[in-house]
Amino acid sequence: MGKSRKSHCIEDLKRRILTESLAPGAYLDETILSEEYEISRPPLREILSQLAGEGYVVLNERRGTQVAPMTHRTMRNFFMAAPMIYAAISRLAALHATRAQIMQLKDTQLLFRAAIRDGDTAERAIKNERFHAIIGDMAANEYLTPSLRRLLIDHTRIGMTFYESNNPRTAEQRRVAADQHDQFIELIEAGDADGAAGLAIEHWELSRSEMESFVTPPGMDIPLGPVRDETGKKGTQ
Repeated sequence: MGKSRKSHCIEDLKRRILTESLAPGAYLDETILSEEYEISRPPLREILSQLAGEGYVVLNERRGTQVAPMTHRTMRNFFMAAPMIYAAISRLAALHATRAQIMQLKDTQLLFRAAIRDGDTAERAIKNERFHAIIGDMAANEYLTPSLRRLLIDHTRIGMTFYESNNPRTAEQRRVAADQHDQFIELIEAGDADGAAGLAIEHWELSRSEMESFVTPPGMDIPLGPVRDETGKKGTQ
């Protein structure tokens, strides 16, 4: 029973953080959580320590546990690191994926499309995160996979914000993203490492353009990723 409650608490807290039911930067009350999940404080602290190790929360010595914030600095780092990590992970996934993992990816894709069809924003975000987390598992790289999982936390939370929109452009973006998921499966199943890495960049650019258009006020240009100076060289702002 204790293990079941502990597992439920971990998975539910992750879901609440990913879907922004628990807002970025919010502080968690251990007393309330202990009562809500019917577990004592020692195992709850173990859970919070695990979530901190995975990047979902931050443990502050004096102020307690805080949901991982999304600051200007973390967002800049997110936009710079994401394409490199997504491409490297996808390349390795195509080289190392097992048959069981590919079947798992296909099952998750069916659930992702179902969430899009049903207009379930939270479930779409969770299944998208799961899809890319499976690709991370396929990569089987102890250095890159933790970085991917941390990226997916913020990617999912950002997605929860702008995918609420009923804008036709956003609906088209969801359709293209779902089609690209199918392409990921095909390329990984075929062992096409270069193709998978290239698609990862395309898939990222699809998300990046929507994120930038959502957070940038009309008439303003606020680049969130690498930019080019007047000589054409890449730089950052």
